[in-house]
Amino acid sequence: MGKRILVFNASSGISGDMTVGALLDLGADQEVLRSALDSLHLEGAGIVISRVKKSALDACDFNVVLDEEHENHDHDMAYLHPDHDHACEHDHDHAHDHGHNHDHGYDHAHDHGHDHTHDHGHDHDHGHDHAHAHHHHHGRNLADIEAILRSGNLTDRALNLALKIFRIVAEAESKVHGEPIERVHFHEVGAVDSIMDIAAVAVCLDNLDIEKAIITDLSEGTGTVMCQHGLLPIPVPATSRILCDHQIPFRILGNVQGELITPTGAAIAAAIWSQEHLPERFRLIGMGLGAGKRAYATSGVLRAMLIEPEEAAREDRDEIVKLETNIDDSTGEALGAVMELLLREGARDVYYTPAFMKKNRPAYVLNVLCRKEEKDRFEEIIFRNTTTIGIREIPCGRSVLPRENRKVETPWGMADVKVCRIGADSVAYPEADSVTRLSRESGIGYPEMYHKIKALAQSTPSP
Repeated sequence: MGKRILVFNASSGISGDMTVGALLDLGADQEVLRSALDSLHLEGAGIVISRVKKSALDACDFNVVLDEEHENHDHDMAYLHPDHDHACEHDHDHAHDHGHNHDHGYDHAHDHGHDHTHDHGHDHDHGHDHAHAHHHHHGRNLADIEAILRSGNLTDRALNLALKIFRIVAEAESKVHGEPIERVHFHEVGAVDSIMDIAAVAVCLDNLDIEKAIITDLSEGTGTVMCQHGLLPIPVPATSRILCDHQIPFRILGNVQGELITPTGAAIAAAIWSQEHLPERFRLIGMGLGAGKRAYATSGVLRAMLIEPEEAAREDRDEIVKLETNIDDSTGEALGAVMELLLREGARDVYYTPAFMKKNRPAYVLNVLCRKEEKDRFEEIIFRNTTTIGIREIPCGRSVLPRENRKVETPWGMADVKVCRIGADSVAYPEADSVTRLSRESGIGYPEMYHKIKALAQSTPSP
C-alpha cells in the first residue's frame, strides 16, 4: 500500500455499487472506468454515475443499467444458482425497482413456469430472489465469466483482482449448495450486473493505485429469509460463508431490518481486507461517499478515506512475524498451491527451504512472513491447506526502505515500477508482470526491457 492507505468505514454495510461510488467520489477516473467497462462488450449494459442525497449527505451513486431487451426482472435479487432448484421466498415484502443496479446475489432459485407481477415503485439494492418465474437457458459458469473479464482491456492488476473477487463468491456458493464450483452458474443477465460491479471495483482500485484496505465497523442487519427448508437468517448463507472463510470481523445491528452486507460486498472485503484497526496517528488526504439504494436505519453510505500514517515518512523499521513449519508428507503440487494461496491472501513473502527430517526423510520448511495482526489468519490457512499439525512463530524486526509505486510511461506502454529511497538516492525496480507484458508485446527480450524501463523510471521525477 505504500504510504497511502485506503480505509472503508462500512457501518452501513458494503455492496458492489456502494464500493464503486465511494472510489469514484474518492477520485478514481470516470473515463478510465468507462473505457475499461466498454472493452468488456457486454451487450445491452451501461452505467450511470450521478450525485444523490443519503441522510442529507452528498454521495456518488453508481448504477448499472440494462436496456429493455436485456432487462432482467430478477437481476436485483439473484445472479448465482446451482444446477438444481431451491425455490425459496422471503418473509419480507420487497418491491422491485428495475431502473437501478443491484449487485446482491444469493439465489433462492426459481419457480420455473409461473408468472409473477412486479411493483416498479421502490428503490432498493438489497435482497434476494422471490421465486420468480423466468427461464434461464444461458447461464454462465465461472469459466465463462473469467473469459469475459480476460477479453477486456483491463490492466493485469485490475484483471487479477476482479478474477479473485468472482472466485470468492463462486467458492462460497459452491460450499453453500454442496455443488462443484464448475456447476455454479450465473444468470445470463444478472451476471452482467455483477461483472460490471466487480470489474468496476477492480478498475477503480487499480486507478487509485491501491491493492489493500482497512475495513472498519463492518455492519450487518437482521431479518430472515423463508425457504422450503425453513427460515434462513441474515447474513444470508453465501455472505456468511465468505465472512467465515476469510475471518472478517463484523457486527450485527439489531435495530436494522434487512441485508447490509451483500455477497459481492463480502467478496470485495475479503479480497482487499488487510486489517480492522486504523493506525494510531494519520493524516486524512482524501474522502469519498458511495450511496446505497435502500433506506435503512443507517446513513446508507460507504465512506472511503485515503490516509497517510504520520510515521510513514520517517519510520524505517517495523515488526513482522515469520511462521514456519516442517512438512515431509506432501506433494510438490500441494506445496505449490499453498504458496500461491498465501501470496494471494497478502503474505509479505512465502518460500520453502529444503530439509531432512527424522528417518532421513526429505522435507521442506514452509516460511511465511506476515504482519503481526494477520498471524492468526495465516496460521489457519496453513493448517487447513497442509498436513502440518504445528507452526512456529518467530517475531522479527526489519529495516525497510521508504518506497512508492509509480506508473511510468514508456514507448511500449505503461509500466508499474517500485521506487525505493536510500538516503538521498532513488532506485527503481520494474515490476516483473509489466516487464513480461511489454516484452511479449514488443518482441524485446526481458533483460533489455527491464533495463529500458528502469532507466526511464530513474530519469522520471517524482510526481
